[in-house]
Amino acid sequence: MQESVTPPQRVRRRASRAAGPASDAPPAVTGVSVEGTSPARPVRPVGPPPRRRAHRRLVAVVSIAVTLVAVAALTVATALMVDRQRGIEAEQAREQRFVDTASQSVVNMFSYTQNTIDESVDRFVDGTSGPLRAMMTQEGNVENLKLLFRDTNATSEAVINGAALERIDEIADNAAVLVSVRVTVTDLDGNNAPSEPYRMRVIVHEDDNGHMTAYDLKYPDGGN
Repeated sequence: MQESVTPPQRVRRRASRAAGPASDAPPAVTGVSVEGTSPARPVRPVGPPPRRRAHRRLVAVVSIAVTLVAVAALTVATALMVDRQRGIEAEQAREQRFVDTASQSVVNMFSYTQNTIDESVDRFVDGTSGPLRAMMTQEGNVENLKLLFRDTNATSEAVINGAALERIDEIADNAAVLVSVRVTVTDLDGNNAPSEPYRMRVIVHEDDNGHMTAYDLKYPDGGN
């Protein structure tokens, strides 16, 4: 009896592959370097450079310095304006004093009563200087003027209609002032004579102490 022979079985070979996901794409290559070349550097984003932080202390110091300079400049400008204004006011006050002195001298010269002749004449003479005073104080002139006023048996009143500064001589400290005056004489019975208008040029002198006096007098109509 013949033994049956079992034919040998064919062993299937299993395919093998690298571990990892199945994909048609080639695997990514990392860390690969080529001899003679440098590794690739990361690309920086394109844009403006980062802003540097301001130096806060320096900014504060500069700001304070600018503020102080501005305040100082404003203070100086204000002081100059105030000083200039004071100078203008002082000059205007001086000019007005020239005018007032001339006007008062004319009033003193023409105003008197029979009871105040001595005081009126003396007041006028005391307010003079220079050529006018020299003329008034010549021997006998003051007394003669008083006698003249007494002989009128009247009173006289002078009213200033207007006065204006004509010019100032800063070298001689003299000023020419034009004065318009109206004089009214009243007799002892109270009758007023027609008032007389006069125009005069009074030269006023200012001494080193700022005191002003009638230096010269030109009339009628102001003289030349």
